[in-house]
Amino acid sequence: MKVFEKHESEVRGYIRSFPVVFDKAIGAELFDEDGNRYIDFFAGAGTLNYGHNPDAAVEASIKYLQDRRIAHGLDKATVAKQKFIEVFVKYILEPRGYDYKMQFTGPTGTNCTEAAMKLARQVKGRANIVAFTNGYHGHTMGALAVTGNEAYRDASYGSRGAVSFMPFDGFLGADIDTIHVFRRYLEDHGSGMETPAAVIVETVQGEGGINVASTEWLQKLAALCKEFDILLIIDDIQVGNGRTGKFFSFEEAGIEPDMVCLSKSIGGGNPMAVLLMKPEADVWSPGEHTGTFRGNSLAFVAATELIQQYWADDSLTAEVARKSSIMMEALNGLRDEFPALNCKVRGRGLVLGIETPVAGFSDKVAACAFEKKLVCETCGADSQVNKLFVALNIEDEMLREGLEIFREAFREVARETV
Repeated sequence: MKVFEKHESEVRGYIRSFPVVFDKAIGAELFDEDGNRYIDFFAGAGTLNYGHNPDAAVEASIKYLQDRRIAHGLDKATVAKQKFIEVFVKYILEPRGYDYKMQFTGPTGTNCTEAAMKLARQVKGRANIVAFTNGYHGHTMGALAVTGNEAYRDASYGSRGAVSFMPFDGFLGADIDTIHVFRRYLEDHGSGMETPAAVIVETVQGEGGINVASTEWLQKLAALCKEFDILLIIDDIQVGNGRTGKFFSFEEAGIEPDMVCLSKSIGGGNPMAVLLMKPEADVWSPGEHTGTFRGNSLAFVAATELIQQYWADDSLTAEVARKSSIMMEALNGLRDEFPALNCKVRGRGLVLGIETPVAGFSDKVAACAFEKKLVCETCGADSQVNKLFVALNIEDEMLREGLEIFREAFREVARETV
């Protein structure tokens, strides 16, 4: 690790939580330079829904490179992009009855959310964007402005203007309808809130602590946006691509956002981001939001293979539900085993976590799990939630092995605490 400590910036983050030099990875397994095996319950912070180096994507990418196909295409027309668009329309959009246009932004989630907010402001001719408590939408200046965590709201991050925050579902307690609160701000001209161009929201707040918006809340939010002529942007960067079960996390609510931000797992481990927008929202002038790497051909190739493999039917959705039950049983068991800790189990599909309101507890559990060769992280404003992200196609045996390691780590820390 000395090379990294000496030459890499202090900004490095995950390397501090996982202080080994990783070398190889396949499926839900990681191997360090000494050949030690780790089970991955981190999945690249939601980037590896199909696991590390899925066979179909790897083979297609190797063939693509060996044939000297175009690797860097900006936003030129390429065969790789054409095939991705056709497959995405056939397997994802058409079966769901969605009519979205696609914009390939710079290949990061934060660039996608920046594009969505910029476009929304142009469409409506208004500046204000509404975001929600504990939301997280990226780490560039515009995305940080709609991110709630205090740690990311230092003045050094730049301007935070033209953004209003509203309470997320459940933020004010189970008995308070936060959509009613939002409505009062919109209706009362003395509230200090300018009518927003758009609302940006995650259906499940991953970094914010695995906070799940109910179907009823999402439906009310969509109706409110329509009533007040506000665009609805769903940030599905971390919890889309099947993470909650269906391809889009908002499908079960039966809503149809004006824009959808996709990144992370859409590229099968390759950098890629796609902004979906209703045709009437596509008011861009040519080149108005650009980026040198907005045409990542290898990501197109991988994504095309994975969509055809996993989204031709509902098999993966069923698998997510089945594996979610296995994980929920394990987490609920830990909650019940240590009632004095007042733990809460959170999540939907395979975005799951257990919250322990004891300072430093979750960090200790994650560190202990890593010592036992399980990679997982924490989330929440105070890192109070142990967040478990597994590959959607993880084998049952490996899933149960990883869960047992996590239980051992949790119990060790709990016995020291209680």
